[in-house]
Amino acid sequence: MSRASSKVYDVAVVGFGPVGQMLTLLLGRAGHNVIALERWPSPYDLPRAVHFDHEIGRIFQAAGVGEEVRAVTDPVPDHYEWRNAAGEPLVRIDWSGDGPSGWPTASFFSQPELEAVLARAAENQETVTVRRGCEVVGLVHGENSVLLNTTGPEGPRTVRAGYVIGADGANSFVRSGMATSVTDLGFFYDWLIVDTQPHEAAEWSPMNWQLCDPARPTTIVSGGPGRRRWEFLRLPHESIEELNTLDTAWRLLEPWGRTPQNTTIERHTVYTFQARWVDRWREDRLMLAGDAAHQMPPFAGQGMCSGLRDAMNLAWKLDLVLTGRADDDLLDTYTSERSAHVQHAIGMSMALGQVICVLDPDEAAARDQRMIAAGADPQYALPPTPPPVLGDGVLQRAADGTRAPGVGHLTPQYRVTHEGRTALLDDLTGTGFTLLTDGTAPLEALDSADWDFLAAIGVSVVPLHAVSAPEGGYLDAPDGYLPHMREHGHVAAIVRPDFYLFGAATDGRGLKDLIGQLREQVQQPAATRGRAPVPKPLAAVGEA
Repeated sequence: MSRASSKVYDVAVVGFGPVGQMLTLLLGRAGHNVIALERWPSPYDLPRAVHFDHEIGRIFQAAGVGEEVRAVTDPVPDHYEWRNAAGEPLVRIDWSGDGPSGWPTASFFSQPELEAVLARAAENQETVTVRRGCEVVGLVHGENSVLLNTTGPEGPRTVRAGYVIGADGANSFVRSGMATSVTDLGFFYDWLIVDTQPHEAAEWSPMNWQLCDPARPTTIVSGGPGRRRWEFLRLPHESIEELNTLDTAWRLLEPWGRTPQNTTIERHTVYTFQARWVDRWREDRLMLAGDAAHQMPPFAGQGMCSGLRDAMNLAWKLDLVLTGRADDDLLDTYTSERSAHVQHAIGMSMALGQVICVLDPDEAAARDQRMIAAGADPQYALPPTPPPVLGDGVLQRAADGTRAPGVGHLTPQYRVTHEGRTALLDDLTGTGFTLLTDGTAPLEALDSADWDFLAAIGVSVVPLHAVSAPEGGYLDAPDGYLPHMREHGHVAAIVRPDFYLFGAATDGRGLKDLIGQLREQVQQPAATRGRAPVPKPLAAVGEA
């Protein structure tokens, strides 16, 4: 007989890898009662994902673990280079310095160390419960909740939650309970992944590069502090079984100077790189995130990154719904926004893979000639790919109903000064929507209903100044927000909690209209309109 509990959690997260951990952490910090269910009794202690970009660094910052993550990662100090068999550069991508989000352009890590940071932060939230060794084996839809049947060391148990998020990987059990189809692009390549720990401290330059040799395409990248990863494409005459052996791993590492005397192999395994996505990510009270919703080749390093973007998008929408500040229909925009965005990442990954995975010598020679002639400049040497932009959803519309120009793109994060403190913007405002204005003049067009709505959904108002900021104002960086806004004729912009641009205005009346669009699209229930809740102090975030 299963043990039942009368408690109804706000959200049950199935799967406690990085995506499930991030969802649990974000929702827990917002004060929601969350239970995370992980089938394995202990964390997986071997490497898997190794890369995240500047946007994901900003997500870690928003989740309150930025400094802890920095401590277990290696930012890239140089470039990412592709070379042909003769060692000639085919493309060189600058990964040095900070990216637009105020974080390193690219960082590398060991997943067990990153997961330890995220898990510890999530488990420290008073409203979070984590159960390891607890496998979900059944789910029953109710009118206002979902009942999950689980098995584990304590026997059968049931868990009831208002919403269930499947962050349970490519073979998602939660997805099996949804009537959704999958789009599969038929992109399949097998690669042997070999994670190592070199015994000596060495400087690898470039830190990350790709050997585009038709005899054996090979990837050589960081595996995080003190680690290196090699990836070897399976050749047509090789079986997966003969490729995935320790002897084969050492044989392929030998030309790179890696031997049992100077290196420890942590893990070797064969991955089949795929390109596919689920067509509907939400069905009533069930939602999918991460590998449960999409899979992509790793050539652009966007697999885990895309899953963490899922978490950020879904968390702020669930927060508004769970607190009664938005209608449940808001969650439908999760699929439309994220599916379109992830298809950009999949398309880019496939385009890169089709350049890398060339085994025909003549085709490789023609590729090399073309890329070398382009001067190894990624703008000309690599196939063109569309920009990463959100699909239709909570985004400003033009007067004719079409999407307004520039919306749905990731916004930058600059260092600004407020009340004597200079820091990255998010560290000054906290999480949530942000309204950036050129001074205070645009705000004069707003009435009490506008201000009530902004307060109700937790908008941080940031009046920016270029030279000196009055009391309560923000001093912009010289190359920060204001130059960009003024270049486009904007006096105000609303940035969503996941850092994507909701929309912009050219004058005060336009700002009032912009706020009206946001109010309409969030579909705030009538009962809460005009009633601003008492803001939760920043120090109390995550407390019950």
